[in-house]
Amino acid sequence: MLIKWLGHSCFKISVDSQSLIIDPFEKGSVKGFRDLDEKANIVLCSHLHGDHCGSSCVELIESKYDSAFKIETLDSFHDEKQGALRGENLIHIITVLDYYKVVHLGDLGCMLDEDQIEKIKGCHVLMIPVGGYYTIGPETAKIIVEKTSPKVIIPMHYRSDDFGYDVLKTVYDFTKYFEKVIYLTTDTFQFSDELDNEIIVLDYQI
Repeated sequence: MLIKWLGHSCFKISVDSQSLIIDPFEKGSVKGFRDLDEKANIVLCSHLHGDHCGSSCVELIESKYDSAFKIETLDSFHDEKQGALRGENLIHIITVLDYYKVVHLGDLGCMLDEDQIEKIKGCHVLMIPVGGYYTIGPETAKIIVEKTSPKVIIPMHYRSDDFGYDVLKTVYDFTKYFEKVIYLTTDTFQFSDELDNEIIVLDYQI
């Protein structure tokens, strides 16, 4: 299973000859990221804001095989006031090849409840927002990681000097809480079962 970070909260998951893209952003919606030029069999969006629902920027292609992806969603909120400020948010649980469980938290803006934690616990990959302001921040993200014990944690929705919204915190505001952090020099990651509770920071290719 190959995971490519396309910027912001957008990822492409590829396995065999099939692929899925989640939370594509509209053209020009997030500073520093190139316009998307991707193809996929499935496109998912956590909510309808432009920086997470640019489905028209991805070319959908049909697969002649049975889908490698099974998708479950959990309802959540984009803020700490049950959606009153920014609306609802979908958490996606993506099962790949009936084995790998990949969880994408979208623009989660509140702590997970106990039922959600139980459904996510022990997943192979957790994609989690860490920048704060519009979503949970580094401290809440740390608690969620501790409660769910994923094999791999991929932070998203943060800023750097080159990209992201100015009001967001950096990835280092999150990774400072952990000892097992791997900073890759590529935007692509091949999952390995040998990893255990590792933070993987992907490098957006400017």
